[in-house]
Amino acid sequence: AEYMFDTHIFHENLVGVDYCEKMVRETNPGVLELAERTPAPHAGEHGYKTIADIMRSLNPIEGEFYREALQVSRYTREMFCLMEGRHVHPSTLYPGGVGTIASVQLFTDYMSRLMRYCEFMKRVVPLHDDLFDFFYEALPGYEEVGRRRVLLGCWGALNDPEYCDFTYANMTDWGRKMFVTPGVVVDGKLVTNDLTEINLGIRILLGSSYYDDWQGQEKFVTHDPLGNPVDARHPWNQHTIPAPQKRNFDDKYSWVMSPRWFDGKDHLALDTGGGPIARLWSTALSGLVHTDYVQATGHSVVITLPRTMTKPETRFEWKIPKWSNALERNRARTYFQAYAAAIALHCAEKGLAEVRAGRTQTWEKFEVPDESIGVVFREAVRGELSQ
Repeated sequence: AEYMFDTHIFHENLVGVDYCEKMVRETNPGVLELAERTPAPHAGEHGYKTIADIMRSLNPIEGEFYREALQVSRYTREMFCLMEGRHVHPSTLYPGGVGTIASVQLFTDYMSRLMRYCEFMKRVVPLHDDLFDFFYEALPGYEEVGRRRVLLGCWGALNDPEYCDFTYANMTDWGRKMFVTPGVVVDGKLVTNDLTEINLGIRILLGSSYYDDWQGQEKFVTHDPLGNPVDARHPWNQHTIPAPQKRNFDDKYSWVMSPRWFDGKDHLALDTGGGPIARLWSTALSGLVHTDYVQATGHSVVITLPRTMTKPETRFEWKIPKWSNALERNRARTYFQAYAAAIALHCAEKGLAEVRAGRTQTWEKFEVPDESIGVVFREAVRGELSQ
């Protein structure tokens, strides 16, 4: 629900304004004139005859689609609250489980909102495809806006409870069972989807930060629980030695260090692209996710949304793009909303089956060891998150 809510409100009510009629009229009036004459290829799906009509619908506060998106953000937030009590800081999450009482009514309330969201997605995806494809055609060279080398990092998300035991020993296996596959993608190729390898490759460099080097200091962790050697610059071995000084943009100017991922040769500054593009790219290349609603093919992700109130079953396919640029990062946000809805359908159906079978336990007893090391890999809505 958080993926659906936050990706939606960011994309529809913040990013969408960049492409609205008022903004385009002010910055590129010639593009707006062309948009007035350009039919929207998927008008039958989203209801706007021309590209300019789409742009007008995105005008902040006034636009029809903008206002509708605000309503959608309300019931997606309700979906979150049904499961976790309060948004944005959950009140039902406890060590070992959750305090939410699993019931048929709870899942029914969730599903009723989810199906409304699925119906909305059947308009959102074709609408944004029409808009973004138009900008490529209207402004030759626009593909260079925000274009970066493809260096993507995804830490994986949405664990499969049938496989995930959260142990380091099995992290490689349960990581590959995530419904968003972890991965490091360099120049369009998958380097690894192994969370253990990803963990061991993380480095903390000083960069331009106000800290002294800890090279030669004590190593807190020499080997991980599997016996693999751990580098001195891995977060487990980081020493924080502040060295305040005058700001100098040619040398030290920040309190932020420089995380990198070491591929054996280079320290790579991995990009998340705001989250969705890295998730979809990694999931597509790995080809490991297969549910009734999502299929990762090795070169794309196929999303199937079931029949809803007024629209038939609909199939979308996110294909690995030529570039990692502004438009493709935005397009990925569109498709990831549909992706999150599709995985939510799968998980809600599984959860409802558990309730009907009488398996309603939501908490597991656990013991806290005296000493331990750990690592957390997940995806916040707008990018990877690890501890």
